[in-house]
Amino acid sequence: MSFDPQRFRARFPIVEDTNYLVNHSLGAMPAGVADKLREFSEQWATRGVRAWGEGWWSAPVDVGNVLAKIANAPTDSIAMHPNVSTVQSVIASALDFSKKRNKVVYTDLEFPTNMYVWEGQRRFGARIECVPTDGVSVDHERLLAAIDEETLIVPLSHVCFKSHFLVDAKAVCDKARSVGALVLLDTYQSLGTVPVDVQALGVDMICGGSVKWLCGGPGAGYLYVRPDLQDKLEPRITGWAAHAAPFAFETGAQRYATGIRRFLNGSPAVPSLLAATAGYELVIEAGVKNIRAHSKQLTEKLRADMLARGFRIHSPVDPEQRGGTLTVGLAEDENGPAWVKALEARGILVDHRPNAGIRVSPHFYTLADELEEFAEVMSELRAKRKWREYVASHAAY
Repeated sequence: MSFDPQRFRARFPIVEDTNYLVNHSLGAMPAGVADKLREFSEQWATRGVRAWGEGWWSAPVDVGNVLAKIANAPTDSIAMHPNVSTVQSVIASALDFSKKRNKVVYTDLEFPTNMYVWEGQRRFGARIECVPTDGVSVDHERLLAAIDEETLIVPLSHVCFKSHFLVDAKAVCDKARSVGALVLLDTYQSLGTVPVDVQALGVDMICGGSVKWLCGGPGAGYLYVRPDLQDKLEPRITGWAAHAAPFAFETGAQRYATGIRRFLNGSPAVPSLLAATAGYELVIEAGVKNIRAHSKQLTEKLRADMLARGFRIHSPVDPEQRGGTLTVGLAEDENGPAWVKALEARGILVDHRPNAGIRVSPHFYTLADELEEFAEVMSELRAKRKWREYVASHAAY
C-alpha cells in the first residue's frame, strides 16, 4: 500500500492554508508541540524547583534517547545541545592539533557555520583541507584521497545544504577508519527524510538540529558519540552538567562524567527539548523509509516538470544522490529573494540561497498537487515577470 500523506496533514496546522515547501529550513510545527509546552508550563507552575528532579535535568539525554530511535543509536549515546555550532565547538575542543595528525578535511559545500568553527582551530594548530567541488556534487574519489594518515577529523555534511547532494557517508567512514581518523557527520539536512543508521555506518559522531526534517523547532541540536569513543574525549568547552557529580559543586578542574553526559555543558534549554519530541514522535510513526520513498517520488516528478518548463535544476539528477530537496536555478537577471516573496504572496513558502536557487522541499505531509501548484506559479512568474514587483520589498533573509 502506498504512503498516504493525508494521514498526517491534520497534525500540522499550517498546511491547512499554506503550500508549505520549506521543510529544509523549518519543518512545519506539529499540533502536539502546544501540548508539550503546556505540560512544561504546568509542571513549572505546580512543581516549581522540584521539576528539575522530575525530568528537566535529565532532558538532554532523555530526549536524545527518543531521537536515537530515528538514527538507530544505542541508548544513552545522544546528548542534546542548543545548536550545531555549539556541538562542533565542543568536539573541536576535545581534539589535540599539536601533533602531526592535525588535518581537518571537508568540502566547499559545507554550511558556513561549520567552516567557521574549524577555521577557528587554526590558531591551535589545525590544518584545514577544503576539497573543492563543482558546486553541486562531491567527487568522492577526491574527498577520500584527502583523508590520510595525518587527518584527525572529517566534519562533513551528509546532505549538502545548497544542492542537496547526498554524500556516500559509508565510504567516508570506512576510509577514515582505515587511516585512524574520526568522522563527525552533520545529518542536519538528512535525519528525518533520509534513513540514517549510525551503527551500520560505523560513524564516530553525528550532529544536527531539529529545526528541519525532524519538525522539532529551534533550540534542540543533537550530538551522537559512538559509545566506545565517549570516555576517550575530554572537551575543553564544558560545564557543570558534564561533571561526574554536578551537585557536589566541586571547585577546580573538571572531573568528567562517564558516557554521553561528559559532552554537556550548562543548564539545558528544557522547553525546546521537550517540544522537539512532538516532531520526533511523528517521524517515528511515519517511518523514515516511507518518508524517503514519498520524497523521492514527489521530487523526481517535480524535477521532470521543472525541466519541461525550461528551468534548470541545481541538484543531482539521480534521486539516490539527492536529499529531500530540489534546488531550482534561476537566470542571472532573476532576483531570487523577490521570487520567494512573489511565491509567498500566492501562499507558497520556499526560500533562496545565493549561487544556488529556489530550494523546494516536500515532506511526509505534502501532496503531489502542491508541487504541481508550485511549478505552475513558477512558470507564471517567469512568463509575466511578476517577480519584479517584489524586488524592492523582499527582506534580506
